[in-house]
Amino acid sequence: MKHRLLYLCLLLQLPLHAQRLSFWELPDTTVRTRVVAVSGFSLAVYGGTLAALDQVWYKGYPRSKFHFFNDEDEWLGMDKGGHVYSAYLEAKYSREAWRWTGIPRKQQIWIGGLSALAFQTLIEVMDGFSTNWGFSPSDMTANVLGAGAMISQELLWNEQRIQLKFSSHTMQYHDPVVARHANNIYGSNFFQRTLKDYNAQTYWVSVNVKAFATNSHWPAWLNVAAGYGADRMYNAEDNTWTDINGIYHDYSNVHRIRQFYLSPDIDFTKIHTRHKGFKIALQLLNMLKFPAPTLEINSHGTFKLHPIYF
Repeated sequence: MKHRLLYLCLLLQLPLHAQRLSFWELPDTTVRTRVVAVSGFSLAVYGGTLAALDQVWYKGYPRSKFHFFNDEDEWLGMDKGGHVYSAYLEAKYSREAWRWTGIPRKQQIWIGGLSALAFQTLIEVMDGFSTNWGFSPSDMTANVLGAGAMISQELLWNEQRIQLKFSSHTMQYHDPVVARHANNIYGSNFFQRTLKDYNAQTYWVSVNVKAFATNSHWPAWLNVAAGYGADRMYNAEDNTWTDINGIYHDYSNVHRIRQFYLSPDIDFTKIHTRHKGFKIALQLLNMLKFPAPTLEINSHGTFKLHPIYF
């Protein structure tokens, strides 16, 4: 993934009349100084991230005329899950930042969602000018789905009843040739593997049952989650590659598999607390799928029950 956003609220420069509100208090009307703070910080984060990507990610590769690239068959769709998830999170937390300003509710939703989509679109445009990649219509569709998932739920229900989440586990490659290749393309440390190794990732749709069955005795914090993952992928489209020494490796006998999961989950936003800082920590924790017993069925027709699945 080439993008991560962190939203911070800055009050040090605010006039005294705005500071009558506590730091975490959500105002009933627009606080212009907060609008200026969030606008400035958002532009700085978006602009700084794009500038950093240009220098760190794209500068080392040849540029080209703008072009399109069809990568919809790569990685069994796992990279598209990453785009949906990233766009959703950026839209969700951008909206939360705008909620802090007190602007009207619909403006919060649309500005938060569309700013995240605009950021993702600019990254796709930068891909379009890189020889090694290109503007991907399927990536763009995934970005729209992610931002749209946040916008539509807020407009319809004023809450996120269906949340997108992520989990990852440590993947062991026992074949030494495959292990070396994995280190080259997925990275060698835990952080790199978490972000890059599609074999280790799972993307989840976590549904708050209580929100749809308000009269039931179902616990408000207990969700049901459906997940998607994939395994045995050693390259984007198939399991063949040429290494840095020019040696061709053919592992096409290793069949790539799709994995589907069903598991309970926790909606941390439904845990009641009066501590504002703790409430924000629970919001951030809700990005991740809670480890729990999980039922798996894969594209080979195999069922598995994982006592605990990350």
